[in-house]
Amino acid sequence: MSTNLSALITRGLSSKNSGTSAGRESRFSYPVILLIIAGALIALSTLRVVTGATSITASTQYAAALSLAVPIGLAGLGGLWAERAGIINIGLEGMMMLGTFAAGWIGWQHGPWMAALAGVLGGALGGLVHAIATVTFGVDHIVSGVAINILALGTVQFLAKLWFGAEGSAASAAGGNDKQSPPMEDMPTLTVPLLADWLGRIEQQHWFFVSDAAGILRAGVNDVSWLTLVAVALFIGTFYILWRSPFGLRLRSCGESPLSAESLGVNVYTYKYYAVVISGAMAGLGGAFLAIGVHFYQDQMTGGRGYIGLATMIFGNWRPGGVALGAGLFGFTDALRLRGGGTTVHALLLLFAVLLIGIALWKLRKGHKRQALINSVIGGLLVVWYVTTETVPRELVAASPYLTTLLVLALFSQRLRVPKAIGKPYRRGQGK
Repeated sequence: MSTNLSALITRGLSSKNSGTSAGRESRFSYPVILLIIAGALIALSTLRVVTGATSITASTQYAAALSLAVPIGLAGLGGLWAERAGIINIGLEGMMMLGTFAAGWIGWQHGPWMAALAGVLGGALGGLVHAIATVTFGVDHIVSGVAINILALGTVQFLAKLWFGAEGSAASAAGGNDKQSPPMEDMPTLTVPLLADWLGRIEQQHWFFVSDAAGILRAGVNDVSWLTLVAVALFIGTFYILWRSPFGLRLRSCGESPLSAESLGVNVYTYKYYAVVISGAMAGLGGAFLAIGVHFYQDQMTGGRGYIGLATMIFGNWRPGGVALGAGLFGFTDALRLRGGGTTVHALLLLFAVLLIGIALWKLRKGHKRQALINSVIGGLLVVWYVTTETVPRELVAASPYLTTLLVLALFSQRLRVPKAIGKPYRRGQGK
């Protein structure tokens, strides 16, 4: 049956992309990926030297970017699981809220690891509600997702008032109130002895490329939360489960052609349930990461990260590597905003301008004159902006991560390939 399913998904991809190369899924070999990473690092090193913005490649910058990217990446990974099975999940924000609350509730009593587990269960509960509504009762996926976001917000605010802010309660005595839970213990961190110090010494030399690479590597071996390593393992595990196992093949067939999958003996309802519950669990863990990071649950602390995670999933073309890249990009720009402010974000204008002009030349070489003109005009305007100013207004600095995400989405939207049957109604027995 796996061979038939492989043929099914292959047909789904080819029929979607027939006659066009733009929608084809990108497949990079490992040497090409390494060359892209090296090119990006050289670009950042050059930018540091030209602009003098040393924080761009500092290890502290990448450590902050990593912690900011993890919750968004987990939300995006959750969206990927659901949408690969054909279920649109815009309820990720609500599932993250449930995860933050559950983590705050359990965390102050039993520690950060139990908080993480509670966050997973809280998010999975939200995913289960979404699965019941969309899979069993056939509710429109968008309506169900919006309802979960609204329901989750009201639920956690009500329970926080009831459990954390009640006069005379143990939670209130421990520091809780209507808006936040009592504090919890720190999550343990990992530091690789000797290697972290050696990379730190190289980073301080400020050598071109070498010190910048050392700074990035040091962020991955110095004071790293174990929950971050769990998130990395989840990305790798998702790739192997969805693209290298019979289970993943069946699950993806439900998102490409559920009727054909049913005719081959796949229980489509069951696999959609698995996908949406796992999706909620991933988003819940992202919410728990937020609560554990600041040591307590706080009202509305997700701050729209569920929606941003959904955007990173689209940016990532419904692939784990793409989601990680999108989350990393957002985390990087967000960390720049928090650490460097307007002058550092101002330096990025030059990098964006060079990238846009490079893309314009590539589009022109491919014969896409209109897109080349648009990219070159925007790139030219960014150059003028960079040359005529010394910083970026505070309002734009605050919006820089979102603007960056939108810009990248606009540039790469033509290469996206949506699962073929996503959002389409399916009822059991239609494929027989």
